[in-house]
Amino acid sequence: MFKDKVALGLSLAVGLLLSGCMTAAEHQESLHSAQERKMTVGLVQKEIKKGMTGAEVAQILGSPNIVTTDEQGREVWVYDKISTDVSYSRSSGGGIIGLLFGVGGGSGGIGGMPGASYDKSAGAQSQTQRTLTVVIKFDKERKVRDFAYHSSSF
Repeated sequence: MFKDKVALGLSLAVGLLLSGCMTAAEHQESLHSAQERKMTVGLVQKEIKKGMTGAEVAQILGSPNIVTTDEQGREVWVYDKISTDVSYSRSSGGGIIGLLFGVGGGSGGIGGMPGASYDKSAGAQSQTQRTLTVVIKFDKERKVRDFAYHSSSF
């Protein structure tokens, strides 16, 4: 009977610990739309060609941020993308041992014994910003006549 209760308690504890876990990739997937993430210099170089229609460009890159005309009345599309990625990692002591035996937090320590506590935490953060500007110029027949791009990362 006691073994069954211990097994049930451990199963519940492990289940609770694992149920809230998401990988970094899963968190990232939940942040941006797929279209926003796939806009890269490589995509522009590979897919955008002179002679394409505006509909073909829009299917590949999505809607432009700016649509304007040049001095001769020809359309110019501008895609201006800015991305900031922030990564952080944090850990604190105790872990599963702290959960099972009350270790950590400085209150009580192991089995409630004063002076036997264990509390440790550390962390790091990194931030990267990227920009991508794509300018697509159309001719009078509304086909791509020229395009340019600029990318930076810092």
